[in-house]
Amino acid sequence: MSLSALCIKRPVFATVLSLAVMLVGLVSFERLTIREYPEIDEPTVSVTTSYRGASADIVETQITTILEDSISGVEGIKTIKSVSREGESEITVTFRLARDPDDAAAEVRDRVGRVRADLPDDIDEPVIAKVEANADPIIWIAFSSDRHTTAQLTDYVDRFVIDQIKRIEGVADAIIFAERRYAMRIWLDALRMAGHGITTQDVEDAVRRQNQEIPGGRVQSREREFTVRNESDLRTVAQFNDLIVRSDGDYLLRVRDVGRAVLGVESDRQVARYNGIDAVAIGVVRQSVANPLEISQELRGLLPVIQERLPEGMEIGLAYDSSVFIEASIDNVYRTLIEAAVLVLAVILFFLRSPRAVTVPMVTIPVSLIGTCFVIWALGFSINTLTLLAMVLAIGLVVDDAIVMLENIYRHIERGLHPIKAALIGAKEIQFAVIATTVALAAVFVPVAFMAGRTGRLFTEFALTLAGAVVISSFVALTLSPMMCSRLLRHQEREPLLARPIKAFLDWLDRLYAASLNWSLRNRAIVILVALFAAGANVAVFRGLPSELAPVEDRGVIFGILIGPEAATVDYTDAYMKKVEEIYREVPEMRQVFIASGFPIVSDGFSVLLLKDWSERERHAAEIAGSIFPGFFDVVGTLAFPVLPPSLGASPIERPVNFVIMDSSSYGELDESLQAFLAEARQNPALVSLDSDLRVNTPQIRVEMSRDRIGALGLDVATVGRTVETMLGGREVTKFKQNGEQYEVIVQAEEAE
Repeated sequence: MSLSALCIKRPVFATVLSLAVMLVGLVSFERLTIREYPEIDEPTVSVTTSYRGASADIVETQITTILEDSISGVEGIKTIKSVSREGESEITVTFRLARDPDDAAAEVRDRVGRVRADLPDDIDEPVIAKVEANADPIIWIAFSSDRHTTAQLTDYVDRFVIDQIKRIEGVADAIIFAERRYAMRIWLDALRMAGHGITTQDVEDAVRRQNQEIPGGRVQSREREFTVRNESDLRTVAQFNDLIVRSDGDYLLRVRDVGRAVLGVESDRQVARYNGIDAVAIGVVRQSVANPLEISQELRGLLPVIQERLPEGMEIGLAYDSSVFIEASIDNVYRTLIEAAVLVLAVILFFLRSPRAVTVPMVTIPVSLIGTCFVIWALGFSINTLTLLAMVLAIGLVVDDAIVMLENIYRHIERGLHPIKAALIGAKEIQFAVIATTVALAAVFVPVAFMAGRTGRLFTEFALTLAGAVVISSFVALTLSPMMCSRLLRHQEREPLLARPIKAFLDWLDRLYAASLNWSLRNRAIVILVALFAAGANVAVFRGLPSELAPVEDRGVIFGILIGPEAATVDYTDAYMKKVEEIYREVPEMRQVFIASGFPIVSDGFSVLLLKDWSERERHAAEIAGSIFPGFFDVVGTLAFPVLPPSLGASPIERPVNFVIMDSSSYGELDESLQAFLAEARQNPALVSLDSDLRVNTPQIRVEMSRDRIGALGLDVATVGRTVETMLGGREVTKFKQNGEQYEVIVQAEEAE
């Protein structure tokens, strides 16, 4: 006895099978994490080494170069990028997708350990860490006040707020940006020190020696004991000023004799502003498997509680919340899912003309889609835009098997057979066709899961989710559908009144099709010529269409990047960030602005322009970014540009166009050429950001262009190619080639420059 026949004879059994599928699916849905996109980030390992007081040149030669040479032998490396700045070396190693992140980090750690003896002795131990894609904050909260200093803001946030946020389920960490922690700072007078023969090291040793809390033991009596606390640490400005640096007989040299102590802050190398007011920000980092929507919802519920307890004059604001767009996107997909289901059922009702018959495929849709959640959970996937898109497309596929089963059984009922007898015969005739159709559809989608690279990883979840939905729908079509047909379908002597116009229309359509088919058979040559013309036209149109990995999305936010000159201070950077802030204020669609000066390094800046809700504005975010582009390029003294958050999880600071100037000269000569190149580039607002990279004896210039990001600027490959020719003195572009998701332009140089 086949499974279909068993379910027809045992309707309760068939019902329990489908209920079990739905139950497992619902349980799996509750356990699924929610992401915007599938996890497609390449394994990345960072090596950070601190060398206090060392210049950038020393850091590069004594640390970065040695570590790079050792790490370069690790298997599976895609790129190695390094930054050597004053007092710090940072190396970022990106591996290919197939590389296991834990193994990669372990091998990098081993390679660093091999050359540790070649590094300076007084450096801090190199820190090797896996760079998680989820390590970037998904939410920024800004604390501002017109009555409190940033040090007071930091103190309050650190003592009363940060722990409440960390306790939210799913939060991995909460970091404070632009913090101003209280610290005692000693400012020394060089002339006085020279007069007394004192060095900075002498003062530091004196502070270390005298500013410490020493355990005092305990005092014990017959019945009680007391712990003795020896308060020998320094706490006030006066105590630090009176600290003895050196004793020359009866004369005691104190700190106030060679300088002064001031209650200040540990670091002021970062500045944050929220809507023009100095602020302290908290970045909320989620756990890798946490649901960002739940974190955002709980945090938004916590913010009013925090606001009520804030001191008078202190305000709290949500500077940026990435979950807003994620929630809007997923809600939109859910809405599309419902719309697709309604349209499919309407089409089925139109052609079957029987509410009873529509019930069979109508039940198939929720059972199949809910059961697919188990497939998603079992494969380690998540609820994201692409898995939901697969479900939307699956609606039209999961009903196919049920309709085929329904039509074949209904055909026998119309011939006069009893519904149960018709179901047994019809299911037996069609069951292998249903299985064959399912295997064929799955065979179409499953190979997509074996695609390599970032694109393959992106669409793996889409393909397997769709294949899983088709397989489950086949199971439902072989169990629940024939059972429902045997109980619901009845032979109708006459068409219902509302169905008669539809039947008349379908009969007319049938006659029209028969006439057109007869005409086509009599005029085969014309039909073949029309088909060939249509095919050729399709090829021409297809080749002329622009291509991109993903369309530019309006996420309701624009990021601003500012790159200052080397060795610029945070005051210099912040002065230009204020100009960027003025540009933002001229945007009619502006809702709020968040500014971060000194991020990620002291000479750089980062800004977030939150736009009004999509329903409250007419312009697309790309149009707004294009309108403020010229203003950013007028910020002379820095390189500033607005960017839209890229699709598919890419970094917002990733450049759409990268010019890599290869040269065999020194860094100094290369910098002169680079500055001239930058000056010319600033005349063209389409060129966003430039990076230089030294290569030896390579007489060519390579330009890499991200296809989707170029499209956001309204450009094409040819336009950028002509721009390159103009900027390089009319040198001709010698080669265009496609490299993954990027175009690559090769310009042959007359000599290495």
